[in-house]
Amino acid sequence: MDKIRIGIVGYGNIGRGVEQSIKRNADMELKAVFTRRDPASVKIQTEGAEVKHFDDMEAMKDDIDVMILCGGSATDLPVIGPKVAASFNTIDSFDTHAKIPEYFANVDKAAKEGKNVSIISVGWDPGMFSLNRLYAESILVQGSTYTFWGKGVSQGHSDAIRRIEGVKNGIQYTVPIEAAVDQVRSGSEPELTTRQKHLRECYVVAEEGADKAAIEEAIKTMPNYFDEYDTTVTFITEEELKANHSKMPHGGFVIRTGETGCEGNKHVIEYSLKLDSNPEFTGSVLVAYARAAHRLSQKGESGARSVFDIAPAMLSQMTPEELRAHML
Repeated sequence: MDKIRIGIVGYGNIGRGVEQSIKRNADMELKAVFTRRDPASVKIQTEGAEVKHFDDMEAMKDDIDVMILCGGSATDLPVIGPKVAASFNTIDSFDTHAKIPEYFANVDKAAKEGKNVSIISVGWDPGMFSLNRLYAESILVQGSTYTFWGKGVSQGHSDAIRRIEGVKNGIQYTVPIEAAVDQVRSGSEPELTTRQKHLRECYVVAEEGADKAAIEEAIKTMPNYFDEYDTTVTFITEEELKANHSKMPHGGFVIRTGETGCEGNKHVIEYSLKLDSNPEFTGSVLVAYARAAHRLSQKGESGARSVFDIAPAMLSQMTPEELRAHML
C-alpha cells in the first residue's frame, strides 16, 4: 500500500498532535516538519522524517502529498495558507469564524492556480461542531441552536492574559454555566446572553512586586475577551501552575432543540466532546481530512473546501464496501 506522505508546517502543540496522530494511521507517513526556527533546534519523534526550514518547502514538492498547516489564525495562517496552497494540497485549522469567508476565498484562488486541494477550518469548532450544527438545523428546521464550550483551556485567552504588564504566566478556562445548559436541554429555547452561557476562570502568576489589583482589573475589563463575561482571577505560584494546570483539556456541546408535526412534538439533538488534549484531538481531525484532500486531488479536483463539502466516507481508511457492511 502506497502511504499518503504528510508534511507538517509548524511544530507547536498542534504540530506535535498531528505527528502523534499520523503514527496511528497505517496509510500515512510523516515525511518532513517545516519550521521557521533553526531546524537543528527542533527535535521530532518520528524516525526517518526530516526537519526543514520553511523556506526549503518548495524543494520537497514531489515528496509530499498533503501539507498540514499548524500555525495560528491571527497572523500566521492568513499569510501561509494561500502561500502553501499554491504548491501543495493543504489542511488547516483556521478558526477566526468571522473571517472564514475571506480566508476561504484567498486560499481557493491560490489552490486553483496551483491545481491543489485545500480544506480549511478543520478541527472541532470550526469543524466537528460546524457539521453537527448543519445536520441538526437541516433536520429540525424550526428551533434553536446553542453552542457551549468547555470546561477547557482557551489558548487565545491565556495568551491575552500573559501579555498584560506584570503577568509572568497564566492560563484561562472557559466554563459553561450548568443552569444554562440544563435550560437548553429542557427544550424551552431560552434567549441567553453571552454572560449567561459561560464563565471565565483565570489563574495568574504575577511578577514579583506587580500590582495584582491592576492585573485583575485589566483582565476583567479586556474588550473582546473578558468584559462580557463573569470572570474570576486567582493568583497562584509558578509551581502551582505547573502542577495543576499543565494539561490542555477542552470540549463542549452543540444542542439543537425544535418541534415537528402539527402537535408541536419537542426534540433535542445533542453532540458533545470531552477532550483530555485539545491539540491532540485537533491534530487527529486534521489528519483524517488530509486523507480526504489526497483522495480529491487524485481525482483531479482543485480549490478550497470546508468540512461541509467533504463526504464522510472520504475520511475513513475503510473502503465504501466495508463502510456499508460494518458502519451503515
